[in-house]
Amino acid sequence: MIGSGQTTSIAACVRAAARATIVFAAVACAGVALAAGTYKWTDEQGIVHYSDKAPPETPSKGATVLDKQGRPVRKIEPPLTPEQLKAKTDEEERQRALAKAKDEQARKDRALMQSYTSEDEIDIARSRAVSTIEAQIKSAQAFSADLTRRQQNIAKQKAGYGGKPIPIELERESASVDGELSRQTILIRQKQEELVLATAKYDTIKQRWREIVADQERAAAAAAAMEAQAAAAKAAKGGAGKPATAQGVTPTTSNK
Repeated sequence: MIGSGQTTSIAACVRAAARATIVFAAVACAGVALAAGTYKWTDEQGIVHYSDKAPPETPSKGATVLDKQGRPVRKIEPPLTPEQLKAKTDEEERQRALAKAKDEQARKDRALMQSYTSEDEIDIARSRAVSTIEAQIKSAQAFSADLTRRQQNIAKQKAGYGGKPIPIELERESASVDGELSRQTILIRQKQEELVLATAKYDTIKQRWREIVADQERAAAAAAAMEAQAAAAKAAKGGAGKPATAQGVTPTTSNK
């Protein structure tokens, strides 16, 4: 059984432990407050403030965090003006647009290199596209020539009637030929423009293909140079660690 004297002693120990815990917690909290630092700022009236708590709103001139010795350890920047905020927003938008354009160009470059493995393949593709368009132009020109002959023949038939009424069927045929000839003229012009664009397109493709290949070759050369430098540095480091021997003298060991 535990005597009354022992019970009193145990209770005293419990109270002492509780007080120690409270003191330790207070010291810890004080350490946190010191670690947080002191805030220094100047208000709109030019009054300098010091506080262990950050100002509720960022001062117009910003604030400074000081350590226990009063030395500045961190700068709190002032809020941006409307003009600065707009400039920041515009710059962020510009950077996003640049990143998007860069990603799009990278995607196009990958597709280009997957489509063509040599300049000859580009030339073949251009020749095929040009030949197709040229064939369409020739076909339209031949059809236009036939329509022109029909138009001339209709004109002769009309002239043969003199002052007599021209049959409605002949008038309809004449209008149909005139309309088709006009459409073929427009088609030929469009195909001629398409031919110019196709030629320029493949010229651009070839130029970009050459640029990509050149960039790849430069990157490979730079990587090879870096590997060579690393190998040389490793070899030099390994050679420096070996004991030097006199030239032409072979080290010997004696057995006793």
